[in-house]
Amino acid sequence: MRGSLGVMSDRIFAAAGGVCVLAALVLFGGLHVVPPTADLDWSRRTISQYALMENGWAFDTAVLLLAAGSGAILVALLRAGLAGRGAVTGILLWIAGLVGVVWFEKHNWAVGPSINGDIHRVASVVAFLSLPVGALLAALPRRAERGARLVVAAAVIALLCFTPILAAVLAEPWTGVRWWRAIPLGGVERLLGLAEVITVMLLARWSATTRSRSSLIPH
Repeated sequence: MRGSLGVMSDRIFAAAGGVCVLAALVLFGGLHVVPPTADLDWSRRTISQYALMENGWAFDTAVLLLAAGSGAILVALLRAGLAGRGAVTGILLWIAGLVGVVWFEKHNWAVGPSINGDIHRVASVVAFLSLPVGALLAALPRRAERGARLVVAAAVIALLCFTPILAAVLAEPWTGVRWWRAIPLGGVERLLGLAEVITVMLLARWSATTRSRSSLIPH
């Protein structure tokens, strides 16, 4: 009885996390089609720009839902024995970075740079990098499992999506082009964000299926 209840509670954490992440994805998608944010050039303007607009509450809500969902999925990973110290640290940094993105708004260039904007940028980078690293640390030791391989693939894709930003920053001294103008930053960021959301969802699925399979093993 205790084992079946444990499996059910693990699935509840994974499912609750997945629902939060899907709700966040719906809100993010809505920002692209509902005025006034629909008028924003999504290929050039970062998604954080939505927070400075009239319906910016939807952006903040989506990011916090993503953070809450990631927290629930982390609990599911821990209960399934899939997250070591490095993985936990990476996912916690991802969650902290997401909260920081909301707490510290990006630069409002209509009034100029700000300390809040600088912290926002750092929080964004921490979040974008720490999740795929944490996911890899969790999944690579168990890459013989199909669920772990899917997590590894999604995490690697997320890291690859970050490379255009890194390349633009490194090339700036030679090209003289500011890094955020050298690439379609908004499009790159959205691809990166989608890859990270998929990674989180695959972590949820992996934690649920791993626990359910282990419960079938007789003790």
